[in-house]
This record gives sequence, structure tokens and C-alpha cells, in this order.
Amino acid sequence: MTDLGSLAARIVDGSIEVIDLTSPLHAGTPILQLPPQWGQTNTFQLEEISRYDDRGPAWYWNNIRTGEHTGTHLDAPNHWVTGKDLEDVSQIPPGRLIGPAVVIDRVAEATRNPDYLLDAGDLDDWQQQHGPLPEHGWLLFRTGWSGRGDDPRRFANADDKGAHTPGMTHAAARYLAASDLLGVGVETVGTDAGQAYGFDPAFPCHQEVLGAGKYGLTQLRNLDSLPVTGAVVIAAPLPIVTGSGSPARVLALVEK
Repeated sequence: MTDLGSLAARIVDGSIEVIDLTSPLHAGTPILQLPPQWGQTNTFQLEEISRYDDRGPAWYWNNIRTGEHTGTHLDAPNHWVTGKDLEDVSQIPPGRLIGPAVVIDRVAEATRNPDYLLDAGDLDDWQQQHGPLPEHGWLLFRTGWSGRGDDPRRFANADDKGAHTPGMTHAAARYLAASDLLGVGVETVGTDAGQAYGFDPAFPCHQEVLGAGKYGLTQLRNLDSLPVTGAVVIAAPLPIVTGSGSPARVLALVEK
């Protein structure tokens, strides 16, 4: 049996588990709220076309309306000004949507401090314990924030100073931008911290990681079901021509 045949057989027999890292997409899915002077994304909306009725007796279907960056989604490099001349989401080579994944766990820190920031030293410490970051792979930043994902108010965790959610420092973002990773995945609404609009520079993960031609994955779930190393992640955005990103189904393959 070929390697691909063996992989397929092991998925069928369950010795390789497929774990869905995607948040459900519906009208209540949390969305990013920017300061009011800026443009805003849409919530996810379904508009029924027909449902086995006089509009279409044997079929059910809907129109959808949503933002590119709603729910679990992929940020393409051209989403940010530093990557404006790089790939749109339709131009990403399919081979760059699949790669080995590692998980850095900072649930305890983010639980104590919702404004917790991953720093470059944390990445060094992680590699001393677990080995180098994977070439052509994903770094998944686990904070436990997906446990808030069914409650938009708790997920945003906002006050008069804006959202309070974990993220990373500029040093960590620059470190990851210089790595051989495909990109970074998070459980929060975006790859940057809720207070990152006030950083200098603002939104460092977007600035550095997308500017380096890498990708962001957001609003991931079930990271607690993944090993620290050894999973393979598949991200499947829609190939929206000139699009800056897309809702995505994100799956992980894990050996039992």
C-alpha cells in the first residue's frame, strides 16, 4: 500500500483522528469590533432562497452574506498594508495550506491575565523543551479563549478601553515572521491582542507575520485535543479572487 493509501486507511479505521478546529458559523458567531471611525465587518447572515416549497419544490438553499474575516478564517498576506503587494487568498498555493503543527499552551497565563502577551523568550523556552518550530508548519497559540466562543460578550471581553484578549508582543511577532513557519493560529477573534491597536507599532502580528508572506488562522477551537507536536493542520479557505481572507474549515490530523 502507498503512503497515501495507508493514510486514507488509517483515517477510515480511526487510528488517525480528524479533529475539527473550526468554530460554528452562524448569526451569533463573534466578530471583530473596530473603533467606530473605521469600517466594520458583517455578522454571518443566511437568506433563504427556497426550502422544498413553491420557490423550489425539491431543494433547500440559501444566499449568504458575511465578511471575509468572520468566524474561523484565514488572513492572507494582502490583508495588511505591509503585505499589500503579496498574495491574495486565491493565490495561496494549496501546498502552503497544509503543514505540521505545534501548540504553545498559555492557558494558565491568559486565565490570570486576559491581556497576556506571548513574548520572544517564550518561544525560545518552548523550543528548548520541544525542539525547533516546524519548517513549513503552523504555530498554534492556545489560551483557552475558545471556551468563551459561544458568548460574544465574554469573547470580546471589552470595556471602555476596548477588548481585553491575549496576543503577542512585537518581539514575538518579529521572531515568527523570520521563521520558516507557514503561519500562526489563535483562539481569539484575531491574531493580535485586544489592546494591540495601542501598541507601537499597532497590531504587530498583522504587521510582521502577514508582511513576511505568512498567514493567520483565527477563532480556532479544540486545541486542547492536539498534542504539543505531531499534528498536521489543513486550512481550507475559499479562493476569493483579490480577497484578503476567507472563512475556513480548519482540520487537524492526529495519530492516536
